[in-house]
Amino acid sequence: MVKIGDIELPDFPLLLAPMEDVSDPPFRALCKEQGADVVYTEFISSEGLIRDAAKSVMKLDIYEKERPVGIQIFGANMESMLKTIDIVEKSKPDIIDINFGCPVKKVVSKGAGAGILKDICLMEQLTAEMVKRTNLPVTVKTRLGWDHNSIKIVEVAERLQDVGCAAISIHGRTRAQMYKGDADWKPIAEVKNNPRMHIPVFGNGDVNSPERAAEMRDSYGLDGAMIGRASIGNPWFFKQVKHFFETGEHLAPISMPERVDAARRHLKMAIDWKGETLGVFETRRHYTNYFRGIPHFKEYRMKMVTSDDSKDVFAAFDEVLEKFADHQFTS
Repeated sequence: MVKIGDIELPDFPLLLAPMEDVSDPPFRALCKEQGADVVYTEFISSEGLIRDAAKSVMKLDIYEKERPVGIQIFGANMESMLKTIDIVEKSKPDIIDINFGCPVKKVVSKGAGAGILKDICLMEQLTAEMVKRTNLPVTVKTRLGWDHNSIKIVEVAERLQDVGCAAISIHGRTRAQMYKGDADWKPIAEVKNNPRMHIPVFGNGDVNSPERAAEMRDSYGLDGAMIGRASIGNPWFFKQVKHFFETGEHLAPISMPERVDAARRHLKMAIDWKGETLGVFETRRHYTNYFRGIPHFKEYRMKMVTSDDSKDVFAAFDEVLEKFADHQFTS
């Protein structure tokens, strides 16, 4: 069993990573149904929250069926981050997660996200004060370091644990790498193997197949995997990994009716949550993966990603189901 604070999770839990414009309530619901053990919100700006910015506040929406769910926040100003704790607690999440890993320039330029990897003392101080501010477990998501020459993740993890961090998720790249090259899990394993560490250590980055998840568990000895890009348009990834763990075999490919049903439900939930315009627009990124590998599919994909009216998108789903009902997916 793995525990985050008092939250009990199965051995080697699978966590849905916080992803901007991806891990919203509709997508989290689908991933939860398919076996995600913990889900996280999109990352939320502390400055946006304390200024009551509509987009930031909307991201606080969580639902009972998602639990356990973590709300992830980012920022570098102590006062703003502490005020954010008070706001976030009103949404009653199970976990508060601090983003010390986002590599995007607009975040890093403010000293937040991965930008704080340049100031480990501030990283430690922010974590310590946020832990004191709440009774909820506070976790951290970060990267190996700012660049290859500044990787101190074993020391960083130990310092964060010592000030009360309840779990740490580590992306196996530096900020300088962004999302390029291969994720390096060896330094994450060094964190886990540090005899002083007793909190869960989760790995993130390039967990893109059941075999890779098994490698992270069996060869690197980590406590769980945080899944990001592999789940986009593929909420079944969690189920696929768990089936592989239990049987050593791959789950049968997801059928066309299952894919269309998921896409349809995803769009409907998105519209119910954020309205027609945003619901249609922000769900488009998932369709390529929902229907990947179908020959002569461009016409239907274009309808899905260019139509502004949900009726047209739902009609495209119906056409796909009728025309490609017998298509055999290979994975």
